[in-house]
Amino acid sequence: MCGITGWVSYDADLTGQRDTLERMTATMTGRGPDAGGTWIDHHAALGHRRLSIIDLAGGAQPMTAATADGTVALTYSGEVYNFRELRAELRARGHRFTTASDTEVVLRGYLEWGDTLVDRLNGMYAFGLWDGRTERLLLVRDRLGVKPLYYHPTPDGVLFGSEPKAILAHPGVRPSVDLDGLREIMLGVKTPGAAVWRGMRELPPAHMAVLDRSGLRERSYWQLRATEHTDGRTATAGHLAALLEGSVREQLVADVPLCTLLSGGLDSSAITGLAARELAYGGEALRSFSVDFVGHQEHFVPDGHNVSPDTAYARAVADHVGARHTNLVLDPATLADEEVRRACVAARDLPVGRGDMDHSLLLLFRAVRAHSTVALSGEGADEMFGGYWWFHDPAISVSTGFPWLTAATGAVRQERGFLSPDLRKSLEMPEFAEQRYHEAVSATPFLDGEGVDRRRSRELLYLHLTRSLGGMLDRKDRLSMAAGLEVRVPFCDHRIVEYAYNIPWPLHVFDGREKSILREATRPVVPEVVQRRTKSPYPMTQDVRYVEALQRQARKVLGERDAAVFALVDHRAATRAADTPPGASANAPGQRLLLEKLLDLHVWLDLYQPDLVI
Repeated sequence: MCGITGWVSYDADLTGQRDTLERMTATMTGRGPDAGGTWIDHHAALGHRRLSIIDLAGGAQPMTAATADGTVALTYSGEVYNFRELRAELRARGHRFTTASDTEVVLRGYLEWGDTLVDRLNGMYAFGLWDGRTERLLLVRDRLGVKPLYYHPTPDGVLFGSEPKAILAHPGVRPSVDLDGLREIMLGVKTPGAAVWRGMRELPPAHMAVLDRSGLRERSYWQLRATEHTDGRTATAGHLAALLEGSVREQLVADVPLCTLLSGGLDSSAITGLAARELAYGGEALRSFSVDFVGHQEHFVPDGHNVSPDTAYARAVADHVGARHTNLVLDPATLADEEVRRACVAARDLPVGRGDMDHSLLLLFRAVRAHSTVALSGEGADEMFGGYWWFHDPAISVSTGFPWLTAATGAVRQERGFLSPDLRKSLEMPEFAEQRYHEAVSATPFLDGEGVDRRRSRELLYLHLTRSLGGMLDRKDRLSMAAGLEVRVPFCDHRIVEYAYNIPWPLHVFDGREKSILREATRPVVPEVVQRRTKSPYPMTQDVRYVEALQRQARKVLGERDAAVFALVDHRAATRAADTPPGASANAPGQRLLLEKLLDLHVWLDLYQPDLVI
């Protein structure tokens, strides 16, 4: 896993711009702490930072191939899991390889198949490829958008990078956010293609962008499609099990230590069980990791959806499969550490965090990195199989709004009362949320003749796969790579997504519970105690001392007379949140959200000094 960046300029000679390229590349050091490299030609400059996973001695980047008509250069991030099969096919076609890396397979694959290479790749990846034969840049992102890729058009070319910070390091780019960008920040739904930063775009999942002297064009190379599902319950569970087993097997390929992230929920338990079984064939023991909070087990209070703490279930799974398990226990002071918040905001480039859920995840990733370089995680299953509770709440599931936002706020209209009055009026958040919702729903793939209930179940799954999953994957990617850890997501194999999307909803809930068909498919590797467990979300601390720390930090911000954050956040609302005595009201979601948002925005404004065009 790596960080990539680059610059194409048709009107300039970039050979004298190495210092700028190196500054852009250096911003990706967290993503690639093991090595770095740059490559420059007259009109193209590529940078790379490497986290060594496969072929540790080889695979240095940017990687080049000399041809009779010019050089082809590649800067690549990610893993192509079927690279061995593709390498064998390319060798049969006469290609010679000098490394054992998947990077060289991508490079040679392009020389053989051109842009249609993307149809053959299975994995998580983002790359920029400069074809010196035609002076053409190709940018590609994987089907599910597991790995990020941003670009910023210029008058004579483009800048690109794994993260916005690489582009912002270019002297010609000024950090700026307008009303549309602020709407994206405040809504909390990741619109495909929206980068928030003015002039910048995120390449959507399953898209490629081509730049040549005639301009820059995007196109999709894969789309989710509606197909008829003819398998019965037993056959569906069996086929799903085979797909998941194959995905886990492919994603265990690495030349470095790997582990799983284990919460004790169905999804992570299934990944852990399958990984442990696969490694056992080779005589290896799996490592697993989870996160917990001081006193969480003793003082946990169910709230209707957080029904049980994770630790006992994670331990049960680890014992069941023979994994060496580590449970990271965090105290309130560590969770609320201002430097941890600063690191999370810097990792994500934006104030879109989830408070202690982000903080604990970053701290977990740092702990894992001390033992492993690769981790397997269960992201994606809830979006594919209808795992969240609001899928099963009739009032929310039929409402015309993003269901996870409706569930969080208790209202379809997204008012965002913590905004300053002037900004609230300018942003028109309810109208923006409604527009984004209808854009997403209108793109849902259906089959002709499907009834209202079937169409609605597809809409809900499509909403989550295209508007919720992206945020989850971005959070996982940014925070893990900030710790130099590669996290793989076996559920986000496009073959699993295609199959799951077309399973009729009655099969998803055949026993009256969430993710029924996934439970059936993973029964052989998941202990019964987890099979019976009701889904619980990613844990948040319930310790009032965490809220007290937030309030102390908020009061410091409130004491800064000219704090820029109050152009965005209502000063009176922030004062009430900071002064309300800790307890039930201070722990209420709205109150806590306001404190977290205030502090994240304050840190972001300090770190990036953006121009706010409002």
